[in-house]
Amino acid sequence: MKSDITKRGASATEICTVAFEEKKVDAIFANLDQCQLPGAAVGIAIGGRPVYRKGFGLANMELPIVLSPTVRMRIASTSKHFACFAYMLLCEEGRSGLDDPVGRHLPELHPVTHKITMSQLMGNTSGLRDVCDVRMQFSGTQKQVPSAELLSLYQDIDDVNVAPGQEWIYNSGGFLILTAVIERITRQPLEKVLRDRVFDPVGMHNTLLRRFDTDFLNNSAALHMVNSSGSYEKWCLGGALAGEGGIVSTVDDMLRWLAHMARPTIGSAATWAAMKTSQILANGTSTGYGLGLMIGDYRGVETLNHWGSWTGGSAQMLKVPNADLDVVVLTNRYDAWAMLLTERVLDACLPFLDPIREAIHSRASGTLRSPTTGRVIQLVASSTFPWNRGANQFVSIDGLDMPLEYDEDRKLWCVRTFGFAKQTLALMGNADEPASIRLTGFGNVDEFFTIPAADELTGGAEMVGTYRSRSTCTEATITECGGGVRLCTVGKFGSAEFSLECLAKHTWRARSIGAMPWGGILSFDAHGSGFHYSNFFNRSLFFERHRDLRVSETRPQWWHS
Repeated sequence: MKSDITKRGASATEICTVAFEEKKVDAIFANLDQCQLPGAAVGIAIGGRPVYRKGFGLANMELPIVLSPTVRMRIASTSKHFACFAYMLLCEEGRSGLDDPVGRHLPELHPVTHKITMSQLMGNTSGLRDVCDVRMQFSGTQKQVPSAELLSLYQDIDDVNVAPGQEWIYNSGGFLILTAVIERITRQPLEKVLRDRVFDPVGMHNTLLRRFDTDFLNNSAALHMVNSSGSYEKWCLGGALAGEGGIVSTVDDMLRWLAHMARPTIGSAATWAAMKTSQILANGTSTGYGLGLMIGDYRGVETLNHWGSWTGGSAQMLKVPNADLDVVVLTNRYDAWAMLLTERVLDACLPFLDPIREAIHSRASGTLRSPTTGRVIQLVASSTFPWNRGANQFVSIDGLDMPLEYDEDRKLWCVRTFGFAKQTLALMGNADEPASIRLTGFGNVDEFFTIPAADELTGGAEMVGTYRSRSTCTEATITECGGGVRLCTVGKFGSAEFSLECLAKHTWRARSIGAMPWGGILSFDAHGSGFHYSNFFNRSLFFERHRDLRVSETRPQWWHS
């Protein structure tokens, strides 16, 4: 099957052919086409008409039931734009507005949230700390935490990552606030709002908000994680999920939704324009993110999408507007990355894409810190993240490994699923061991300089002790044992454990001990007063040291209750 479109950037008369061949797509998923392991469900539509609907692998390893386009699967953060759309429908009714401050709807939250607008929440430019990440990093995911309890962290956290509107920082916690605002306005749970106003009118009858995995929901695939021994195990998401990532859907329903996005019957033209319009930062830079939707570019072709990932699976919903091409990939195994699979589908269906940038074959190394922001960059040659396989050079920014590619100006770009970060790196001096790195992201420039090595590379005795982050209600304990240096955190909802690796003087990398590769960077104060913890979602969260107290005496009051 072939469909003709005009390629973005081409003249009006230059036609680019979009070709679909079933066998080519089958080959992409061949390694998932088996009957003993979990896999993926896939859908492709051209002009709103499905041309490919298949499932590969098991829905649940305990039962002989294969995945199909009609099986319910989690879509994780792809949920975000549905919550945004529900809020925009309330704006159409005059019950709310894009410029409403959070304090108008949720005055009980800390004053740092009050002046942030709803559009900043939905566009990831609020600058707020991400309480969803705080919970997962420091409390783990063993305990089920209702959304209202998680939201309560915003009553105590009294600082921010950056000022509102200054930077684009992905923040699931903002969509937790969005959920609470929708429920406060409508006096209905988000489940009912989405079902009555969005899912049922569009005909998405197998789609719903599912807050917990511990209930029973028919026609649902299980999540599958890879444990330390390399075996698969069933995984349940801990805690409640709402507008930030709680929706389950099917490939068929998601194709219906993508078709509706091109020819909407629900939502005004102004609503859809706002959803698809990139937010603009205070410095005038476009973020490439609308209201829960990413406006991107894949090898020269404009895309509209939102992906999702979680413990045990991933999702990608992508539209190529100029081609009227829709792709949905949902997986129920941690080691099959829906975003990379979708890119391969685009490669197969869009034969006139721009050439792939030259691969990097260098092995640059080094650890560098910004004296301005305190952020840390590490140049590494390998990654523990399964979605980064195949690359041979990475940059770890605040503990998140991202693959790199050169552009025509010999600058390095974060690529693949991390292209949304819009970050470029210029290595200054020796390309293998740069003396500094100039990081440009969303119009903001930050310069990083090499951190000298230190004696603590061989041990962490000076760091051993107990630390507190009062605003997040987190206690951190660092110990040194035969297995190395460990960090144990006790948050408001549970605990987590990390191994620590010394990168340079006063700088350690935390890696979670468990299935998910959570973690971040610990930057210790030279005076020994504590450390700042940074990762992709939360920057420079301060933990104050308590030298003279035993661990049991430093635990906050809520620990003993």
